Amino acid sequence: MRIISGKFKGRRINPPKNLPVRPTTDMSKEALFNVLNNFFNFSGLKVLDLFAGTGNISFEFASRGSDNITSVDQDFGCVKFIKQVASEYDFNIAAIKSEVISFILKSNSTYDIIFADPPYGLDQATFEKIVASIFEKSLLDEAGMMVIEHSKYTKLDHMENFSFKKTYGGSIFSFFEFESEDSGDEEDESEEE
Repeated sequence: MRIISGKFKGRRINPPKNLPVRPTTDMSKEALFNVLNNFFNFSGLKVLDLFAGTGNISFEFASRGSDNITSVDQDFGCVKFIKQVASEYDFNIAAIKSEVISFILKSNSTYDIIFADPPYGLDQATFEKIVASIFEKSLLDEAGMMVIEHSKYTKLDHMENFSFKKTYGGSIFSFFEFESEDSGDEEDESEEE
């Protein structure tokens, strides 16, 4: 996997082969950050990366100037690897070993961007619980955005605060934000791999 933009653009990061992960592809990651780029200046953002896996998304935010990143995963190997890379690159990433819903329910922080990439095999109810819990606990800043990556078999566009979605190959990114004057008008856009 590689960092696609920012200070460490082009740098390859090689996670151990035995981690239980499905990293976001470079193509999907690039598309995701192109969307976020329209809404945010990454410098100084407070970011929460749930189901962080290899830290792929966290490293991308860090390379682009976000300096307050929390990465949560329940796998010890993933957390260890994220800490190792963060130390090597001097990224300000706090890697926390925790089951994600437990972390959400205990957290009192507020974030500018929350990214979640749960295993695609989780059931619909669990995906909905992740989204609902984040808003119930007020973890998202009023001007912030939450993005959840999922497969076409999971539907989230009926949920409160859903804003729009983007489809890239087999992955869908659903975007959530507090209602504003112009949200809700954007149609689903699909892009082929």
